[in-house]
Amino acid sequence: MQKWYHIIPKNTGLSIYAWIIFCILPFYFIFRTSGTWEIIFGVFMILLFFTAYRVSFLSKGWTVYLSVSTEMVISIVMTLFLGYVYFALFLAFYIGNIQHKSRFITLYVIHLTTTIAAVSAGFFIQNEIFRTQLPFIIISVIGVILLPITIYFRNKRERLENQLKDANQKLSQLVVLEERQRIARDLHDTLGQKLSLIGLKSDLAGKLVSVEPDLAKNEINDIHQTARTALKEVREMVSDMKGAKLNDELIRVEQVLKAAQIDFHLEGNTELTKTPLLVENVLSMCLKEAVTNIVKHSQATFCNVTITQSPNEVLIKVEDNGIGISNKKDSYKENGLQGMKERLEFVNGSLDIESNNGTTLKIQVPKVVKQTE
Repeated sequence: MQKWYHIIPKNTGLSIYAWIIFCILPFYFIFRTSGTWEIIFGVFMILLFFTAYRVSFLSKGWTVYLSVSTEMVISIVMTLFLGYVYFALFLAFYIGNIQHKSRFITLYVIHLTTTIAAVSAGFFIQNEIFRTQLPFIIISVIGVILLPITIYFRNKRERLENQLKDANQKLSQLVVLEERQRIARDLHDTLGQKLSLIGLKSDLAGKLVSVEPDLAKNEINDIHQTARTALKEVREMVSDMKGAKLNDELIRVEQVLKAAQIDFHLEGNTELTKTPLLVENVLSMCLKEAVTNIVKHSQATFCNVTITQSPNEVLIKVEDNGIGISNKKDSYKENGLQGMKERLEFVNGSLDIESNNGTTLKIQVPKVVKQTE
């Protein structure tokens, strides 16, 4: 809605100079009359119209309808007695800015009906004046018909665009929040245990240094090795934060499985088409976690990865012939499956687990990330 001081409407498709002319024209028609009382009456009606027009932008509730009704009456009177129909354009602009659909339709129909009726009657009452400005009157009537509808739908489109913009901003914020949570979770999993171990071994080495120097030296060596392992894992985690591609992750997966003496077989196209980078990053992290579990816990000798793509989703199936996964909740946390589920839920994905003569993980993700409630 306009501010109260915007007497001249903006963004209506008409030049500001046209609106200035519409504001000046009533004085022209008033001073064309010879009678003093007609001039006083006309000036009073003009001032009353713009006062009511200003109040209509400031008011709420029933005062809005009172001010709009006053403007309509003034517009009809000015049309019938002075041949001035252009106040109807100001009213048309105001009605177009009403956001409530039923109120907009009601006022639009009333205003259109009264304007056409007043113009029709004016041709009989002010025939000479109306004939001299017939083109402008036709333009004004067309404006009364089209201007409110144009402004109403333009404002509606702008509101929808703003809502879409806000939704995209919220989605971006959720992505950032999820990434922060992932970083915090990975830091805790990577460094928490090892830093606690370093602290315990440091305390133990301090107690043994004067009693059992050899044992203290061994503990210090363990601390050194643990610190190097932690540093390596942090570097790997930072590398993952840069955005893992599925192709690159598959190369690392093959190297890890080969080092663990586990046979690796890959089926399907590794080049993901029309898949957002966020989705591919999540798939890469989940694949890495799944293969890490196979190496650490499964005692498997074989791993098969199948990638299936459809126009709407990506399915990655990871199978092994190991000992399977326990259904206990603690087992899910230890194997990182809970973290995988959380990552997949963020991109509207799902994780299905089958443990029978080995383990099968089905990672399913849509190619379009939709905003969740």
